[in-house]
Amino acid sequence: MPTDTQTLRHPASGEFPAVDWAAARDLMLLDPTVTYLNAGSIGPLPRTVFEQVSGYRRHLAAEPVDFQLRRLPPLLSAARERLARYLDGDPRQLVLTTNVTGAVNLVASGLSLASPGEILLTDQEYGPMRECWQRAAQRQGLAVKVLRLPRDPAGPDEIAAAAAAAMSARTRMFFFSHVISATGLVMPVHQLCDLAAARGITTVVDGAHGPAFTDLDLADLPCDYYAGSAHKWLLAPVGTGFLHCGPGALERLEPMQVSWGYRQPLRRFEVEGTRDICPWLVLPEATDVQAGIGPPRVMARMRELAGQVRERLTGRRGLIPVTPDHPALSGGMTAFALPVGTDAAALSLGLWERFRVDVAVIEDPRRPLIRVSTHFFNTTDDIERLAEALESLLRGVRTR
Repeated sequence: MPTDTQTLRHPASGEFPAVDWAAARDLMLLDPTVTYLNAGSIGPLPRTVFEQVSGYRRHLAAEPVDFQLRRLPPLLSAARERLARYLDGDPRQLVLTTNVTGAVNLVASGLSLASPGEILLTDQEYGPMRECWQRAAQRQGLAVKVLRLPRDPAGPDEIAAAAAAAMSARTRMFFFSHVISATGLVMPVHQLCDLAAARGITTVVDGAHGPAFTDLDLADLPCDYYAGSAHKWLLAPVGTGFLHCGPGALERLEPMQVSWGYRQPLRRFEVEGTRDICPWLVLPEATDVQAGIGPPRVMARMRELAGQVRERLTGRRGLIPVTPDHPALSGGMTAFALPVGTDAAALSLGLWERFRVDVAVIEDPRRPLIRVSTHFFNTTDDIERLAEALESLLRGVRTR
């Protein structure tokens, strides 16, 4: 069984043969007693990533000054370069952050918009991000306008048309998710950014699920600010996010606080006094894992397993898929509406305590959802265990 990612690639040609997914799974630190279908919340760590970040933290604990002053700068530079290369971005425009929330707040707090006017966002944005832009709008004398996304879009053009209709001469910024967190809907990010750019509207994309879930090419994406997470599908440690800025966008920002590095173009947004940024330093190891398998292979595997989830669960015990079936609008997350009256908290507790299944059960104001995340390390057996658990629990879970 392989001990590193390079053994999954043909050593001479560099081509990717048929992948041994059991061997790929062995690259991961996984609890064998748990069925983990929740990479969309937090991804587990590959062994190499865990070992490397633990080694850095050991050095930081044993000789903190040497680590911070002498070891850290070249390691940080290498991490930035490698992440930018993996995402086809520009390392000179890539700010490392703790997560997407921190990256979006950098923009919301540090960017001035002309008022009066509006900030446009969709009705399916992540809760804290809605609050973030409501506060930003209030501070800058702007209004928030909500775009209602089509409930069951037939294709990307339907979403783009709805967005275009919502834009106006008053729109100063358009904020939307690359992938809708609750449902796994993949938005037509290029079309939406093109529409906004043609109208002089600043775009901010919540890319919490973008890296390693989609074929993200930041150089080809005409957005002003792309905020991404690495602790989900990229399988980096918690505490790894980024903000990638388009041409001229970085210069428009002011940092949220002043610390060492304030006079440096990128570090002025990253330095928050003395803290542990070891998770950032293992971004090269995290990208190596999926590069060693091959990103197209990984995404194809995710999609294959998502198809199995859809086939196995649709219609069982009243489960209704809410993630579009269109290949351009879906990926490795599949969400289902739960039966009316299902107690989502009780279902989540039962899945964990009785079956040791970790999957996202979401309290949505319209209807509770269950969101299944399938990554390359998941198996058909994982999906079967989830199906059996739901069959049992949805017979007896209490309703409201």
